[in-house]
Amino acid sequence: QVQLVESGGGSVQAGGSLRLSCVASEYPFSRYRMGWFRQYPGKEPEGVAVIDRDDSTAYADSVKGRFTISKDTTKNTLFLQMNNLKTEDTAMYHCAADRWLSLVGKPPYAAWGQGTQVAVSS
Repeated sequence: QVQLVESGGGSVQAGGSLRLSCVASEYPFSRYRMGWFRQYPGKEPEGVAVIDRDDSTAYADSVKGRFTISKDTTKNTLFLQMNNLKTEDTAMYHCAADRWLSLVGKPPYAAWGQGTQVAVSS
């Protein structure tokens, strides 16, 4: 079973940028859709961005135009470039993999990372 490890979170001021990375223990991209979810304390995870096997992408309305999901197939790595960050982007960000991953789906998924914390201050 593929394992996912995220990194790249941190503390930034509003308007700043961060790039999150998610490294998979084995090549995931031919088998799974990959995506990023975020979770606020006490809330269910919500979909942020998903990339399909054919590189098509989907984004939550709240991040369109600010976030970009991409992948490096040579390094088994998924990325989330986050620009123009807002205080409401503060959350724990998780990487996920599943054949049927979508923005509106719910866990459990085939793979789910432990998360990386993003904190945006005003």
